[in-house]
Amino acid sequence: MLEKQIEAALVRRVKELGGLCEKFVSPGRRSVPDRIVTLPGGRIVFVELKAPGKYPTELQERDHERRRALGCEVWVIDSIEGANAFS
Repeated sequence: MLEKQIEAALVRRVKELGGLCEKFVSPGRRSVPDRIVTLPGGRIVFVELKAPGKYPTELQERDHERRRALGCEVWVIDSIEGANAFS
């Protein structure tokens, strides 16, 4: 299974929830999460997508921890089941 298939499943799931699932690109900054999810009620979630069995790099983990320390929610999803379980 490819990461892009998991990403497509996440986009579908977020649409079902009534939210937006946008690609996140930050010029000049590497290792930012792949998607920013905006859900009803103002909830914002950063999502890192990985192929099954793959893990975030050390730089990605550091970015996730910085965001979590600021009170942000960060998910790492590596399966269709994980994308479908997003809530």
